[in-house]
Amino acid sequence: MISSYSFGRMVIDGKIYTQDLIIYTDRIESSWWRKRGHSVCIEDIKGIFKEKPEILVIGKGSPGMMNVLSETKEALLEHGITLIEEPTEKAVKSYNELSKNKRLCGVFHLTC
Repeated sequence: MISSYSFGRMVIDGKIYTQDLIIYTDRIESSWWRKRGHSVCIEDIKGIFKEKPEILVIGKGSPGMMNVLSETKEALLEHGITLIEEPTEKAVKSYNELSKNKRLCGVFHLTC
């Protein structure tokens, strides 16, 4: 469960994160970096496919500037993973709500 989010800062289980991150089903990868800056490529989320979540929630930054490439969306669909992509504040709310009864992962851009 994500306790809080504000621009550039996320708190999960009492730990403060100030860099983009991936929340897997059993761990958090902090300092997540994308191959193409503000675009999410398949390579950027390859660990997600191994986790086999039902849903992937992507927080696209405070104003929602990050872009999920069409080939990434297609790959998620092919793996049976539902994609929810929203500005990070809204994505945090979706993630927390869905985490109550769904197997999911989340990737979050904390700034722009």
